[in-house]
Amino acid sequence: MTLTAELKREKIVAIVRGITKEQAGFLGEGLARGGIRFMEVTMNTKGALHMIQDWRARYDGDVYVGAGTVLDVEMAKEAVSAGAQFLISPNTDLSVIEFALEQGIDVWPGAMTPTEIVAAYAAGAEIVKLFPMASLGLSFIRELQGPLNHIPLLATGGVTLGNLPDYFNAGAAAVGLGSALLPKDALASGNSDEIQRRAAAFVEAAK
Repeated sequence: MTLTAELKREKIVAIVRGITKEQAGFLGEGLARGGIRFMEVTMNTKGALHMIQDWRARYDGDVYVGAGTVLDVEMAKEAVSAGAQFLISPNTDLSVIEFALEQGIDVWPGAMTPTEIVAAYAAGAEIVKLFPMASLGLSFIRELQGPLNHIPLLATGGVTLGNLPDYFNAGAAAVGLGSALLPKDALASGNSDEIQRRAAAFVEAAK
């Protein structure tokens, strides 16, 4: 079974960016305990490859760990070597998609316009990340559903606990969550329980 099918069931990817190695420890634990099954470390996070390796070793079988902000094939190779099980980009780079498919790794590239979305899907991406969602707004997803309802979209940006159902009602297959899932105070204080509570609330809402 591809991870894409699993993602459509779970509906949430946790996006982790700019955290420290220490934070990665309790953050990963809180997210996993809260029921998050997809965790992405962005490649522009210092020590990203170590975090991917660490999370793979720690949560293997429970959580799928991937790399985000994968901008070129070089980054994709590094991420896959570190154990990334999926690759996410803010953009559509055909060579990254091709590399991932050769490796048998799921790849969910970013796109904004209908042309980009169709190109990413045609190149082999089973889900296309719609970004920057906070700026595009929900009506944008709804409009895309007319001609492009056969292409599953991972809407990333602007998702909160309050508006999560609206994203799915508008047609998103899944959502990418960053700051809404990772409360700053909990990150600062190392409060794994608070992160678990927040994660569990999102997982419950996504059902």
